[in-house]
Amino acid sequence: MFADRAAIYVKSGKGGDGHVSFRREKYVPNGGPDGGDGGHGGDVIFVVDEGLNTLTDYRHIRKYQAQSGENGGKKNCRGKDGEDIILKVPAGTVIKEAESGKVITDMSGDNKRIVLLKGGRGGNGNQHYATSTMQAPKYAQPGQPAKELNLILELKVIADVGLVGFPNVGKSTFLARVTNARPKIANYHFTTLNPNLGVVDMEDGNGFVIADIPGLIEGASEGIGLGHEFLRHIERTKVMIHMVDAAGSEGRDPIADIYAIDKELEAYNPEIAAKPQVIAANKVDLIYEGENEIISKLKAEFEPKGISVYPISAVSGRGVKELLYHVKNMLEALDDTPVIFEQEFFPDQMVFEDEPYTVTYSEENNEYVVEGPRIEKMLGYTNLESEKGFTFFQNFLKQTGILDELEALGIQEGDTVRMYGLAFDYYK
Repeated sequence: MFADRAAIYVKSGKGGDGHVSFRREKYVPNGGPDGGDGGHGGDVIFVVDEGLNTLTDYRHIRKYQAQSGENGGKKNCRGKDGEDIILKVPAGTVIKEAESGKVITDMSGDNKRIVLLKGGRGGNGNQHYATSTMQAPKYAQPGQPAKELNLILELKVIADVGLVGFPNVGKSTFLARVTNARPKIANYHFTTLNPNLGVVDMEDGNGFVIADIPGLIEGASEGIGLGHEFLRHIERTKVMIHMVDAAGSEGRDPIADIYAIDKELEAYNPEIAAKPQVIAANKVDLIYEGENEIISKLKAEFEPKGISVYPISAVSGRGVKELLYHVKNMLEALDDTPVIFEQEFFPDQMVFEDEPYTVTYSEENNEYVVEGPRIEKMLGYTNLESEKGFTFFQNFLKQTGILDELEALGIQEGDTVRMYGLAFDYYK
């Protein structure tokens, strides 16, 4: 089976804990704090490998974890950063959050590398917490926790043209004739399992990529058979070639077949059904005269709707060149921007609503302190250096009621708020 979908679990590395220690040297009986910082945890990184065309590897190994950062040491020794884990995927892989099914990223176009999960930041050693009133702090910051996600990887074939039709209408033969693809061809009444890709080389050098999408059956949009696995490959194509058996050798009604496929496309994703289409009436080599009743009916039914019908023979090559030039002209008239799926799920904005937190005022340090597992995890998942991350941080403080609690404690503008290693001035 063509491995175009995989479910995996990924986890970044935990940040190393800060260290608590004090200088102990000869003639320095009461040395100051010298606890080192913890190392940062490793990131989970996805990169596009142009040499891959399936997700097979992820069907065998399903758990991937980056290395955690080392804890800090005495004498200001900083812990070693954890190693990143780099996961290679084919171009066209869409990464989704498993539970919601929302898109996290689409590894297509210029998106060749992405840090999906940041490792936890290393905690500060106790050297950072020495003040004029507390010269021997016995507290160090713990490393921030790792981030974890269950993912669905989906490979959506990147092709300009999708070739659809019921089984045994000649799609594989057509693809073998017009491209460098070498699909297995036989008179099977069941469908090809693998989407076969090939490049059509035109005389002027401007070719295009065509994908033989495995044969659709009625009910495919509801997941019957292998419907969903096949339909997802059509989402990126710009032009659809409907191939039908114009000779009636299978006893099927080509017009009914086209409408049946259109119905499945519409049910799965209306945007796919709205793509430009052309009909390839195949197997004219089996027809004694130039045109038969089937071809005449196809033209009468679809050409008034703006869908051209091209009688062809994938075996002899008759009419194939005319069809390919028509498809090329259709592509040239379309926007050549690749179809990229927009991000819907943001890993750095996950919130843990059932985790506790506290809001207190420290008279000793004259600052307000917000702590607890919920705060620590939020900081670990949020990139405050990005505009989206900082906006999320502000909304988090407001929506969780932290700002209300600070105001209830009497906070004024300009007062200091501390959240573990992060200190900032409060302003409304």
